[in-house]
Order: sequence, then structure tokens, then C-alpha cells
Amino acid sequence: MHTITLYTTAGCHLCKQAEDMLLQAGQNSTIAWRSSDIADDPVLVERYGIRIPVIMRAEDGAELGWPFDQRQLEKFLRIN
Repeated sequence: MHTITLYTTAGCHLCKQAEDMLLQAGQNSTIAWRSSDIADDPVLVERYGIRIPVIMRAEDGAELGWPFDQRQLEKFLRIN
């Protein structure tokens, strides 16, 4: 199982697109993911403020930042 964090914030239309891609990827494989609103943490705002959406793999801390497409996301998640 892949454990993923989607760094996002309210009103981010690109973040919604990334969420939809994660939902689609989850249909093909088992992934557990959660959203983390960066606005709740000044450290996250500093780190991801202009980069969101960002997807992070818990296993190794690797990050995939926008822009990405479905194929790139699935490759990042190691979904075949």
C-alpha cells in the first residue's frame, strides 16, 4: 500500500485536479492518501506556498510537484 500526502489549500483549482488524479489512481491500486492544508502551518506555507499541489510519498519522502499528468503521477506512485 502506498501512503500519500497531498499538500493543498482552500480554493486551489489545481489541487482539485490533483485530488481527482489521486482518486483515479486509487481505482487501479491500493493507495491511502490524505490532504494537508498548508494554510494551517507556517512551515508548510514557507515550503510549499507557491508550489502546490505537491504529492509526497511517505515511504521515502519523495515529492511530485505541479505540473504533472496522470501518467507521471502513476509512475511516481509506482502503479503499473
